[in-house]
Amino acid sequence: MKTVSIIDYGMSNLHSVSKALEHIAGNDWQVQVSAQPEVILKADKVVFPGQGAIGNCMELLNQTGLSEVIEHALISKPFLGICLGLQTLLTQSEESGGTTGFNWITGQVRRFTEPLLDPVTGERLKIPHMGWNQVHFTDSHHPFWQSVADNSRFYFVHSYYVVPEDDSVIAATTLYGGIDFTSAVIRDNVVAVQFHPEKSQRAGLTLLKNFLAW
Repeated sequence: MKTVSIIDYGMSNLHSVSKALEHIAGNDWQVQVSAQPEVILKADKVVFPGQGAIGNCMELLNQTGLSEVIEHALISKPFLGICLGLQTLLTQSEESGGTTGFNWITGQVRRFTEPLLDPVTGERLKIPHMGWNQVHFTDSHHPFWQSVADNSRFYFVHSYYVVPEDDSVIAATTLYGGIDFTSAVIRDNVVAVQFHPEKSQRAGLTLLKNFLAW
């Protein structure tokens, strides 16, 4: 039986991610939630979810040694990052007074600037960006997007967004307050999304199923 390991570093809501994966995994996959390096590195695929402040996240990863596990997984097996699991892959974040990431993708993580206005209505928009929004695929033929319509709506909760230097890694974009920000990246064996597929109903479950099939 193949295994998919969800990294538990102590500050993420892992229940919804694990339940979503268990729902679509079928009999071929065992879903694990683990903080043990040997378990994570033996898994066939790795999922790195995250929520909260990136400074606390990176501190915990470094304290537990899981940062080295993630660095190894990024180059050795199919890897899915969710929310902070995307933002930590960049070089540097403005959050927490400036936080260094894994630099797997060269670029910055920036905060939505206030006031953030709807370009059509002029209405002031809230930060964090919270709720359902459309995701536009830059390459709808990639297997990660299989059976999901372009501009499908996914669920977001974030105040920061990633700005990669290399446009070729950008897999999807989303418009909020006139900012067409990167909402997914794909590079080699790694895919990472700003939205929460585990909270995005059918479209999100399809993406998780595509990741297991990828």
